[in-house]
Amino acid sequence: MAVEVGQEAPDFELRNQHREAVRLSDFRGRSNVVLVFYPLAFTPTCTSEISALRDAEPPLGNESVQVLAVSCDPTSALKVFAEQQGVDYHLLSDFWPHGAVARDYGAFLADRGFATRATYIIDKAGVVRWAVVNPPGTARDPADYEKVLAGLTER
Repeated sequence: MAVEVGQEAPDFELRNQHREAVRLSDFRGRSNVVLVFYPLAFTPTCTSEISALRDAEPPLGNESVQVLAVSCDPTSALKVFAEQQGVDYHLLSDFWPHGAVARDYGAFLADRGFATRATYIIDKAGVVRWAVVNPPGTARDPADYEKVLAGLTER
């Protein structure tokens, strides 16, 4: 079942590319969150999306906005991917139990064994304010995230 706009975002704890534990609830009351599920590191569309998040202007990762990018890749692969792409935001591993967080968000493609391209913008109160789900191979536009986030900061 997919998470709907207006619902509280399910909390989770995953390891990032540095094997550090990152919990969604750690950002509650402090930052809006752009939660991005992507299929697999090192693939062309995923690499371009991860790079676009890195290069977004204004930057998406700052004191008021956290980017959490989630894939089913192991942390060791995410470490190399982050280094190659110059990514300093959190790349989170949903490797084990395989795709559990993606499943909680309705973003796991069980027949393929990885997440689809789903993005959830979560406000500081932990409520999903915007969501988009694209099939594998169909990239998302970070400019859409910036528009939604601008609306959240105006509140």
